[in-house]
Amino acid sequence: MEEKDKIFMSTAIELSISSVKNNGGPFGAIIVKNGKIISKASNSVTLDNDPTAHAEINAIRSACSKLKSFDLSGCTIYTSCEPCPMCLGAIYWANIDKIFYANDRTDAKNIGFDDSFIYDELEKPNKNRSIPAIQIMQHEAMKAFEDWKQKKDKTEY
Repeated sequence: MEEKDKIFMSTAIELSISSVKNNGGPFGAIIVKNGKIISKASNSVTLDNDPTAHAEINAIRSACSKLKSFDLSGCTIYTSCEPCPMCLGAIYWANIDKIFYANDRTDAKNIGFDDSFIYDELEKPNKNRSIPAIQIMQHEAMKAFEDWKQKKDKTEY
């Protein structure tokens, strides 16, 4: 860890503290590329009535918009807390190179943000999850996959 990492993390932590003061959730995140902050965001789940509006997701959306790309290769995310499963998935899909986090999932659990049930659910067969996932009409849906496979001018991601 370098001094610049501490400076960037301090910014993410400041966002989390400010978010609480502004009635948002206690999470902040920034995305950095080539030593420059590309985006800053905090958790706005309750403010936006959007369960996906976590700090990391908001920061990713902002960075992608600013860079005009869905690929954030070359970027680092600094987040005030270890990313939840949704945010971790988004970080991987965005091709972010590195994650720095401050609080961990146990710290989050201790203040009521417990994601362990999601990790537990992922281990279960679809039919045994608390929200059943039932596959239907696979044959009909396969048409879009076949079209994608054959498409010559597709943008891979």
